[in-house]
Amino acid sequence: MSTAVDTPRFIRSEKLEALPPPNLARGPIAWVRENLFSGVFNTILTLVVLYLLYIAVPPIMRFLFIDAVWTGTDRAACRADMGGNESGACWAFIWSKLTYFIYGSYTGSERWRVNIFFALLAIGVTWMLWLKAPRRDLGAAYFFWLFPVLSYILLTGGNEDFGLQFWAGFAIFGALLMALFAFAASLLKTAIRPALLLSGGIVAVIGVTLLLVDLDFGLLHVPTSLWGGVLVTLLVATVGIVFSLPFGIVLALGRRSKLPIVRMASVIFIEFVRGVPLITVLIMANTMLPLFLPGDMTVDRLLRPLVGTALFASAYMAEVVRGGLQAMPKGQYEGAMSLGLNYPQMMVFIILPQALRIVIPGIVNTFIGLFKDTSLVAIVGIFDLIKTIEASRIDPNWAAPTISYTGYAFAALFYFVFCWGMSRYSLGVERRLAAGQKR
Repeated sequence: MSTAVDTPRFIRSEKLEALPPPNLARGPIAWVRENLFSGVFNTILTLVVLYLLYIAVPPIMRFLFIDAVWTGTDRAACRADMGGNESGACWAFIWSKLTYFIYGSYTGSERWRVNIFFALLAIGVTWMLWLKAPRRDLGAAYFFWLFPVLSYILLTGGNEDFGLQFWAGFAIFGALLMALFAFAASLLKTAIRPALLLSGGIVAVIGVTLLLVDLDFGLLHVPTSLWGGVLVTLLVATVGIVFSLPFGIVLALGRRSKLPIVRMASVIFIEFVRGVPLITVLIMANTMLPLFLPGDMTVDRLLRPLVGTALFASAYMAEVVRGGLQAMPKGQYEGAMSLGLNYPQMMVFIILPQALRIVIPGIVNTFIGLFKDTSLVAIVGIFDLIKTIEASRIDPNWAAPTISYTGYAFAALFYFVFCWGMSRYSLGVERRLAAGQKR
């Protein structure tokens, strides 16, 4: 009788760590294979792009940095016939004219007010865009009301004398606005009391704003004809961006309204503004806007392009927002109505937050286009950044072959930094808001 021999057995008590994937399946090598050389056509495109970069990038880098002139007091530093170097960018010209590029002809002793304006703008933008900032409701009140008022007082000096007739007209305007809101509430079949409270709040805010502007803070008046450079560029862009989004939302809602008059007025405005170029809008605002006022009243030369730019951007923003509204499923409207929400509540709490999330790329694209289009205000005589560069490059003290190229390179870098920043921020917001939508 044979007996089986017991074989020893071993049971592992600890779990082994998973082995890493091969190098060709992870890391930069895998990314390059997947994105740049995933196929024949993709490989050809990658090689063509690399060849174009090889041709274009080295000369640009040599001109902007390697062969550039960084110091100097006049054109001699950037002219070969005067002992300088004219093969690269003349950054000495930029440093010499930098204050003019930033402030324009703004009074030198009062430029601290422009610096405070830049600081207030940075605070408002950070407060609004930082998603974890405390009390963003107060940030919105600061950015959309307090900041514009403080900026106007700082930059101009304030102390506007409106007169008794103006205040009487404002009182009549307030009464008409409250009556209009009450009439709209009756048409929409909503409570009239909230509409009256809203209109009264608007009138109160406008009244306090005008009262602050009317006070004398002892600041020297600086006319807008002296403003220029980065100051004007950021001012026009900020006004256009701040006013285009809310006004565009109103126009989009008006175009989808069931009231024929409201819908027709919105369609006419949107299609008319979108049917003409921005240059035409700026010229019309500069020449015809004063014609709609009494003979003893005029419109500031900087305010005219501000109004034209804001209206132009609002028409394009309205179509972007309307696209988001049309993308909303019908069930969202029906669900909101089933909860007993009226039209304003449905739009504010249910529809608009989802619609605006959908069209974030279009909104940011409009903002970027508006920021770059601010350079067109130079056509109506406003000294923005491009206009100050145009005026500086013909200075005989800086007559050198590379001056124009350097000035435009500086402007391109300025616009790229701001536009790239807006683009990257929008991508971050998209990723954050789409976290619950990805599968």
